[in-house]
Amino acid sequence: MKGLHYHYQVPGDDFTRAGEASGAIKAALKKLGFSPQVVRKVAIAMYEGEINLVIHGGGGEIDVDIDGEKVTMVLADHGPGIPDIQKAMEEGWSTAPDNVRSLGFGAGMGLPNMKKYSDEMTVESVVGEGTTVTMVVKLV
Repeated sequence: MKGLHYHYQVPGDDFTRAGEASGAIKAALKKLGFSPQVVRKVAIAMYEGEINLVIHGGGGEIDVDIDGEKVTMVLADHGPGIPDIQKAMEEGWSTAPDNVRSLGFGAGMGLPNMKKYSDEMTVESVVGEGTTVTMVVKLV
């Protein structure tokens, strides 16, 4: 398979558009004939990351590369950064404000679910500069 590249801009604080990028990738993977397991893993991991961009990062960008072996998702923002990545990886730990929680988001499962549904994940963050999360879902 020839490599495919998708790029998405994710607006910050716009919950009406949150999920558009992950939905588009889910549809593309289905159309390309990927297994339901791969489609599910990518869709969940990317949706969780997309929501984090909206809630915490002030928006950002997602780049997705698909080749014959894997789907690689790179999510980058210029938000406040994550001061304690290890703490942020704990289920239930969240810095989401009350107004976001009242919408049903911010339960502290974003990063843990991203890790759970990807085969590889790295988080790079600099306080005051932003965060980049790279996730890989293997196709085989």
